[in-house]
Amino acid sequence: MPWKDGYTISDEQTIADADLRWPHGHRCCVCIVVDLSVANGPEGIRAADLKSDAAEFGAHDGLDQLLAVLRRHGLKATFAVPAVMARIQHRRVRALADEGHEIAAEGFRHEDVSRLDRAEEATRLALTTEILGEVVGKRPAGWFSLPRRDDPFAGGAISAHTIGLLREGGYAYMGNGLADDIPHYWVTDFSAQQALLTLPYYYHFDDLFFTMFPAKGTGLENPDFLVRNWRQEFEAQYGRGRYFHMVLHPRGSGWGHRVQMLDDFLAFMRGFPGLWNATGAEVAAWWQQAFPAHTHLRLEPSVWKDYPGSLS
Repeated sequence: MPWKDGYTISDEQTIADADLRWPHGHRCCVCIVVDLSVANGPEGIRAADLKSDAAEFGAHDGLDQLLAVLRRHGLKATFAVPAVMARIQHRRVRALADEGHEIAAEGFRHEDVSRLDRAEEATRLALTTEILGEVVGKRPAGWFSLPRRDDPFAGGAISAHTIGLLREGGYAYMGNGLADDIPHYWVTDFSAQQALLTLPYYYHFDDLFFTMFPAKGTGLENPDFLVRNWRQEFEAQYGRGRYFHMVLHPRGSGWGHRVQMLDDFLAFMRGFPGLWNATGAEVAAWWQQAFPAHTHLRLEPSVWKDYPGSLS
């Protein structure tokens, strides 16, 4: 139950392993997200970001290598795409959709919207939806706010208005939430029980934090740690019958040795029977049918009480 209004954004009551189920008797859900953004900081994508060597590599050879691995294992992914990149690389983005992958929104420039007022954020959200709809041929169902390389935090950034605006804008889900290891509802209005379905995200399974070299030259290349995290988390979630996710960046994981590590991990994972490889939109559609908010959003009054002199 929410212990402090305005702090907790989930109902905090997860679904027990015994009550969790996936379509057609599948054992575990696997969701792969590919982040096409080249934004490095909270201001979002700049002209210099698009012209960088890393961006050029990611848009071409890096993405080609990731797609080849996904095809080899018969897997589909959700591609998180900022509107400015969808407009510039429209043929590539449309081809991804035509191949069966999902195209989800990742902001207008993948900027930190907490710096914007509500009206400006709403304008950019609507424009993003319009641009992606034109490029792909249908409007996006999901919205991501994934972390950027130079962010001071690891969970992405939203404003106090973002989830409400996504609800008003007709989005089916938010793509990255930290409140549970399975899909959950992000509460925007406690009294009215208004919420938006949110998919899990955890930076331990995001290659952004393990493939900094050679782009930064810091020597912080630890893809073997990343694969260890993927493998241990997948085995744990599969054993419980829950949800496994991973986030890939073509400019990070598209390098030859990293592609090989990814290929090896996906081969290992595909050896487990009963996997449901779903896009974010497919997960959202299933969840809203099987665990709708009106029956599974269990909210109780806050037990928190402020006291004079407290720092809360």
